[in-house]
Amino acid sequence: MSDQQTFVSHLIELRGRLVKSVAAILVLVLVQLPFAGKIYSIMARPVMAYLPENSSMIATGVLSPFLTPLKMVFILALIISMPFILYQIWSFIAPGLYKHEKRIARPLLFSSIFLFYLGCLFAYFVIFPILFQFIPAILPSGINYMPDINSYLDIVVRLFFAFGLAFEMPIAVILMILMGVTTPEKLANSRPYVVIGVFVVGMVLTPPDMISQTLMAIPMWLLFEIGIIMGRILKRRRKTEKPKKNQSSKT
Repeated sequence: MSDQQTFVSHLIELRGRLVKSVAAILVLVLVQLPFAGKIYSIMARPVMAYLPENSSMIATGVLSPFLTPLKMVFILALIISMPFILYQIWSFIAPGLYKHEKRIARPLLFSSIFLFYLGCLFAYFVIFPILFQFIPAILPSGINYMPDINSYLDIVVRLFFAFGLAFEMPIAVILMILMGVTTPEKLANSRPYVVIGVFVVGMVLTPPDMISQTLMAIPMWLLFEIGIIMGRILKRRRKTEKPKKNQSSKT
């Protein structure tokens, strides 16, 4: 098979996997659509629980009561279908990987999915209650706190993806170590800069309050330390495996 035919076959396969990924998202959207209002109510519980008396959420846009729950359903469908989408990506690139690369990539793939969901759950169950309890407490007198449903959705999505990606820190650290970009020792020595960096990232990705910024920065730093520990373990295992391979090749 010529290079051009191989390239075309790869493009056809990529298109097929993209179609499957989009189809999975659309199916999940259709399944969730009848429950769009209930799903949004569940997502709104953290802010609703701490609203002042005689206060409620509002919709300032004409189509917001319809479009906002619909957007929530689409985003949730994207989050739920993430394992399937990543599996499609894995199936596309796996044939081009060596056996030892597959052995490392598979657990990293599953770990990245788990950590992404863990970050989303951390945002919903830890960050949201603290954040939405804090905001009404600092409200100036004479101002009614009535969050807009669309603005709330924007913050929720931003925090979900921010914490989901932030919890991928160990995977990023392990990959850098395994690819030879850096070493655990160099990363450990750069710890002060990393601590500053995670606080800067927290400041950029979260709403402008110290609580959510700190609650993002501390887990990122801890996950960075876990990444260094796991990177050291995998590096040692690689060193012990190399002599075994050399001995087997000699025999």
